[in-house]
Amino acid sequence: MGFWQPVTNLRDYVSQNPPGTTFFLCLLTLAVSFICLSSYSYTHTLPNPDIAKDWNQLLSSLSRFHLCQKANMSTDELLSPVPAALMEEEMDTGSSLHSTKSLLLDSHLLLKVPLTVTTSSSRDSLKSFGLHTTLISSQLGLGGNDSVTMTLHFLTGNVTYTCLTISAPTHLLPQSIQPPECPASDENISPVHVEVSEQQSSGSHACYSLHAQHDPTLTVMLTQEEQYVAVRHLLEVSVCLLGVCLMLFVTISLTPSLMRRPHDEGLTLQSETEPLNDLNMFHPLHPEEISGW
Repeated sequence: MGFWQPVTNLRDYVSQNPPGTTFFLCLLTLAVSFICLSSYSYTHTLPNPDIAKDWNQLLSSLSRFHLCQKANMSTDELLSPVPAALMEEEMDTGSSLHSTKSLLLDSHLLLKVPLTVTTSSSRDSLKSFGLHTTLISSQLGLGGNDSVTMTLHFLTGNVTYTCLTISAPTHLLPQSIQPPECPASDENISPVHVEVSEQQSSGSHACYSLHAQHDPTLTVMLTQEEQYVAVRHLLEVSVCLLGVCLMLFVTISLTPSLMRRPHDEGLTLQSETEPLNDLNMFHPLHPEEISGW
């Protein structure tokens, strides 16, 4: 008579089928992970993964570089003053019918960004001039090989934010939430041309390090409806995985071990043959043996 022995069946299966046991544990772990992820997604606001690039990523890419001034740079190499008023004029003319082709193709932005600049000298020296440089769009993680012109000038009394003037093709710049506009300054700040390098140049006159701070307001987040859809999909997958785990568990617990079954049958046959062997010990006497008596 057979008995259901789930614990024994599971123990035998684990010892005799390591690959199957590993597969079962992987499914169970994945299901629990999806449940935990759905719980986290339900209680926290998540960034939108469909946004390939935003301003935080652009500023983070920019902060990897050092802006170094040439040692033999003369005062004649200073650029023209930062055209804050000119930028506003270009914005206005860009919406008119007489805008130039460059204004239609390029974006000229004056933004207040969470970017700080440090140097070996005091920060007060940075207020008298700005930093001007030109990069390749691929260096900023924007793709392509277009030129991106940037000018940094510094806000009086503000050590956290910097005014960034950027000129680049419109399709390269992030189309997500933009930083606020930088307040226009009446001061004529002459930016110094600097070269971009990933390591500080030993032969340069002065080098400036950039440090970008992550601004949550510049990250595009998922809407509440989109989060609910993501949570529902995660839960659906988790329920399917748990259903598969349950079916495997029931199947294994109901199926006796193949290694144990022949052993049990051998014990049964042995118990049946032992009485016969005992009877053979009392074998019948032959007629000759009887006549001898």
